[in-house]
Amino acid sequence: MSLADKVLAVNNDLPIRTDRPVHSGKVRSVYWLTEADSHRLIKERGYPVADDAPLAIMVISDRISAFDCIWRGEGGMNGVPGKGAALNAVSNHWFKLFRDQGLADSHILDIPHPFVWIVQKARPVMIEAICRQYITGSMWRAYAKGERECCGIPLPDGLEKDQQLPELLITPSTKGILTGIPGVPEVDDVNITRKDIENNYAAFNFRSPDDIDLYEKLLKEGFNLISRSLSRLDQIFVDTKFEFGYVTDQNGQEKLIYMDEVGTPDSSRIWDGPSYRKGRVVENSKEAFRQLLLNHFPDPDVLLNKQRMDERLALAKNNVLPERVLMEISNIYLDIAEKITGQKLHLSANPKAEIIQVLRDDYGLID
Repeated sequence: MSLADKVLAVNNDLPIRTDRPVHSGKVRSVYWLTEADSHRLIKERGYPVADDAPLAIMVISDRISAFDCIWRGEGGMNGVPGKGAALNAVSNHWFKLFRDQGLADSHILDIPHPFVWIVQKARPVMIEAICRQYITGSMWRAYAKGERECCGIPLPDGLEKDQQLPELLITPSTKGILTGIPGVPEVDDVNITRKDIENNYAAFNFRSPDDIDLYEKLLKEGFNLISRSLSRLDQIFVDTKFEFGYVTDQNGQEKLIYMDEVGTPDSSRIWDGPSYRKGRVVENSKEAFRQLLLNHFPDPDVLLNKQRMDERLALAKNNVLPERVLMEISNIYLDIAEKITGQKLHLSANPKAEIIQVLRDDYGLID
């Protein structure tokens, strides 16, 4: 079996019983279960949700996206071996820690397979909740051009690239294209201020103004918990993106939870501590892949300039990356996941066949 066969690149074609279209994102695909299957699983498995809660199967893939494009490798290797299993393992680890420490629950109810979550339907808060402990990436690029404010937060003069910030900053952006919010452009992923959120909390899907404080509290507590855990591994938690949503519990109460993924190499920057102390940044996250792409192509502006999106999409479509590049990224994902979880990751020889078998035999979701 070739390396390409071990990569789960297509995850929206599983024969899971559903009466709605499969939603396929950059990395995950979501299969909404029928009312009958949702009700049956809640009863059989004792999930702590309302009897009529809609459930979904969420299947991760090994696809890799960067700069809003999906990238492919030579030899039909259309993903990074082990990436999906690594992301889910890291998220599972942090979600459990958050719950055990009394922070908040997540949308995950069950983990039938390393690539699969059973989740309950959540009403998402329309904010990419970003926390930053160091100045790097897009924030540094704006600062280097003379900007001294980020999301309404003033920044001092004299900061240097990759320096630790004086305090942990919350720099939110929009999730999706939001319309009719004064002062907020109708484009995806645009920076917003806390004042924007306060003045339009319902438009961002917050239940009440008080929940803005709660989301910031959960964001900071989650960030600090992961940061402390990583520092014990001599790794630096640089910045991250969290997502939040509302679910209804078995008592009919709506509550704010963590959703999507947390503290993963995809949603965060993680730096190697010993290298940083020697003045060198070594990325243990997807940022390593982004830097590799910027160095790989002769005109990196195509990847950084949103005005050149058509060229960028063509670049990703018409170029396959060397196998060694994807294997280098695979090693980064697997290494940091095993460090965080303290466990060796088992990589399936045929993840799709395994998923079908467990969802058919153990969960009765495939005919």
